[in-house]
Amino acid sequence: MQTLRIVFMGTPDFAVPCLQTLLDSPHSVVGVFTQPDKPQGRKMVLTPPPVKVLAAENGVPVFQPEKMKDPATLEQLKSLAPDLIVVVAYGRILPRAVLELPRYGCINVHASLLPKYRGAAPIQWAILDGETETGVTIMQMDAGLDTGDMLLVKKTPIDPEETAEMLFERLSALGAQALAEILPRLDDLHPVPQPAGDFGYAKMISKSMSPLDWNRSAAQLHDQVRGLIPWPCATTELNGATVKVYRTAVGEETAAAPGSVVEANKKGIAIACGDGKLLRILELQAQGGKRMAAAAYLAGHPIPVCL
Repeated sequence: MQTLRIVFMGTPDFAVPCLQTLLDSPHSVVGVFTQPDKPQGRKMVLTPPPVKVLAAENGVPVFQPEKMKDPATLEQLKSLAPDLIVVVAYGRILPRAVLELPRYGCINVHASLLPKYRGAAPIQWAILDGETETGVTIMQMDAGLDTGDMLLVKKTPIDPEETAEMLFERLSALGAQALAEILPRLDDLHPVPQPAGDFGYAKMISKSMSPLDWNRSAAQLHDQVRGLIPWPCATTELNGATVKVYRTAVGEETAAAPGSVVEANKKGIAIACGDGKLLRILELQAQGGKRMAAAAYLAGHPIPVCL
């Protein structure tokens, strides 16, 4: 295959390894589109997206349009004359005029085994739903939301203790590996249509999902804790104070009512769940405090146990 002119579209850390793969390839990255800089931190410092930082370090022109439907944006793209557009967690819907512009169209690296978990938060929802396997799918983009024909699928198991943060890192690397595999094969691909049907949508994660409902099963709550790290984190109340929960373990059976604290010792804080099992909190963080082991928390915050 001849050298391609590639435009990359992406924004967060997840997209960085894929951009690096393109920069290391024999192809030419002629432009990078990413979301506008945003204020971050307590001081609200205007901060560039990670993709912009990498592009600037490599002297690649960066474009940060507010709207992809802006005629000026389309003219910018046309002037770059891309043979291929690679999209990874860009966070923008591409209009048909953009999808049809490059000779090889637009391909997207999506962090799920499509058609499951289309949408904004596939990594978190795979864990929240207790999935044991996930992966990345490279698809040919169409006008739908993550509905395009599949070009390459790579699978990986999810460890029972793996958090969304850990899985994010692994799928980011797996996506870059998949992209490196597919670039030399663009002329010989055999697109596979996604199965028809309603496979749900991985909606954005919100703080409203944080509170632990102790009427749910211990396994479901364990998955909730894992799936909401690093943000917004699962929460619960202990002695009337709200704490963030960072690490848990499913424990033994109990006859205690859901929400009852059965143990509070060096092994953690064991709370009864709706399925008659305990969930043991191993690491947590008090408001204004630091993340710590449950045993260290208990040293300064004794919790009464239900007998």
